[in-house]
Amino acid sequence: MFVTRKHLPRRTFLRGVGATVALPLLEAMIPAGTALAQTAASPGLRMGFVYFPHGAVADQWRPATDGPNFEITPILKPLEPFRNTLTVVSGLANRAAMLPPVHAVQPGTWLSCVEPAASQDPHGGVTIDQMAASHIGQDTPFPSIEVATEARGGGGGCDRNYGCSYAGTISFRTPSTPLPMEANPRNLFQRLFGQGDTTEERARIARQYSSILDVVAEESATLGSRLGAADRAMLSDYLETVREIERRVQKMEARDLSGLDLPEAPAGPPAAFDEHINLMFDLVALAYQANLTRVFSMMMAAEASNQTYNHVGVSDAFHPLSHHKNDRTLMDRLARIQTYHSEVFAKFLAKLAAMPDGDGSMLDHAIILYGSNMSNSNAHDEFPLPTAVVGGGNGAIKGNQHLVYPDHTPLANLMLTLVRRAGVPVASVGDSTGEISEL
Repeated sequence: MFVTRKHLPRRTFLRGVGATVALPLLEAMIPAGTALAQTAASPGLRMGFVYFPHGAVADQWRPATDGPNFEITPILKPLEPFRNTLTVVSGLANRAAMLPPVHAVQPGTWLSCVEPAASQDPHGGVTIDQMAASHIGQDTPFPSIEVATEARGGGGGCDRNYGCSYAGTISFRTPSTPLPMEANPRNLFQRLFGQGDTTEERARIARQYSSILDVVAEESATLGSRLGAADRAMLSDYLETVREIERRVQKMEARDLSGLDLPEAPAGPPAAFDEHINLMFDLVALAYQANLTRVFSMMMAAEASNQTYNHVGVSDAFHPLSHHKNDRTLMDRLARIQTYHSEVFAKFLAKLAAMPDGDGSMLDHAIILYGSNMSNSNAHDEFPLPTAVVGGGNGAIKGNQHLVYPDHTPLANLMLTLVRRAGVPVASVGDSTGEISEL
């Protein structure tokens, strides 16, 4: 047998016009006769966490049968094209979401399953998106991105005992560090792809920014020799921040965006909610495709949101409608909103499924959690939580199954399972008692 394929080194760059651009993964970079999964070029795992408030109408979310080939319910119907990577998990509860000020604590406790301390200052738990970001996100310019469609609280969410820290985000880097969710698509675009409205303007500003960092680092090093111990320690902390920014700039400079159909920067949040939410998902998909991040979290609507959904025939404000008093007409309207959310999520999944990534698609190499920290919005309860997992996870997720667990099985068990499937070495998450092995 003759092997004629030449092996091009992975660290091969295009050099020209004063720039160095990393090439995307090419077949020529894989040694002949070597399976992709056996090389360092094996596609990296992606993780996503998509939160919707106000729970789900139970009989339109939960499948009637368990096991494989379950019957898809109305709210989940848009996800049917992805059945082979879809797992619905029933029977879960989150004790941390049981606190009386439900809207004030539910978003921020969804991914940690840690009951926060009663304080105006945040004191909760590290969320699993940030556990993943610290483990699989460090090779990208942004270890994680956090996005939303509405500013913090939407229709409220602060509490006199727990403050405002948990209502506006689902992501905590440390127990006392909630991460802001970016709801402005222009801000998100420029954070990901650089300041400026066009490719040329962004490149010029990036060069200026890099030059400024060089000057800051050089002058700070010179200054350090003339400072006392306390000032040197403070300067050291400052330089750590500069080095982190430099790391991001270097990662950004090494990007290859030539394969992206990159639009000009958005002018700002669109007036139409439908356009806004789809645009935010499109930007996340671009960030995945450009390998700018491997971890994202998203709030599809704010907690206690008063957003209206006239584009799907529901003029009622979301939060008031969620207090449906078991009126079937109101519950059906609420389910229409929840089905719409699934439709938008399905569009995002379709983009990932059509996006080549190594030996498969981006969806094949992703684990995406889709759910809420509330069950029946009229009762404000936390059991049973509507929860689904989508994506192949590099072969770590089975799919095409409805898993039913004993009532009040900790949601934290699923969270523990997800981060461990991502290779994150954690002993526990929140009040977890073990893994969900069938996932």
